[in-house]
Amino acid sequence: MRIDVLTLFPDFFQPVTHSGVSGRAHARGLWQLHAWNPRDFTHDVHRTVDDRPFGGGPGMVMRVEPLAEALAAVRVARDEMGSLRAPVVLLSPGGERFHQEHARQLARSQGAIFVCGRYEGIDQRFIDRHVDEEWSLGDFVLSGGEAALLPMLDAAVRLLPGALNHTQSAAQDSFDSSLSGLLDSPHYTRPETHDGEAVPAVLLSGHHGQIARWRREQSLLITQQRRPDLIERAREQGWLNEYDEEVLARARRAAET
Repeated sequence: MRIDVLTLFPDFFQPVTHSGVSGRAHARGLWQLHAWNPRDFTHDVHRTVDDRPFGGGPGMVMRVEPLAEALAAVRVARDEMGSLRAPVVLLSPGGERFHQEHARQLARSQGAIFVCGRYEGIDQRFIDRHVDEEWSLGDFVLSGGEAALLPMLDAAVRLLPGALNHTQSAAQDSFDSSLSGLLDSPHYTRPETHDGEAVPAVLLSGHHGQIARWRREQSLLITQQRRPDLIERAREQGWLNEYDEEVLARARRAAET
């Protein structure tokens, strides 16, 4: 998977290429990240990438020319690697909310070209002509797209084959389809008792069927409590079985008494 990023701050991405799971996967060649600074594609002594907005207003707007030339260079570089086709994705508060399916799609693809905006925004002509998708991390505003892109990349890289030490680790994460899009169950490790609180006995039983059942129940209950919208989505998708519905019904009755 090859990731290209148009950014005024290439060093922003060192954590994701040098640390943790994503850093190890990068070192092993499971994915690549190439940062392209629009300032390198300017033609004036000040390397100007922004200007005042037409119509007035506060702040500055990123100019279309440096971005367009940087994008053209990215496409040449990808073509030289064998025509690695990739969508151009703009990080934007008005974009589609990023979720686990985006991460899965990215991990299964040849990558993407991300555009990280700064200042008040990007000249709309660049967006209209070149951008295929817009993604958002949430309903809040950041100083630039870089901070939003880091967790998106981490979410995708950990799904690449060989990125995690255990092949089932990603499959057991919250929001994964194997969990029917639910939140993950609680986890415990040694010691068996800490400050008078013991690990649930079922996890020490060695009975894999009972453990799986307990984890499923906990996942359902935690999701119902914290993210009931995910329960509704799982129900609409047909991901809940009769036993799941019984667990949720018992929880509702207990809460009403």
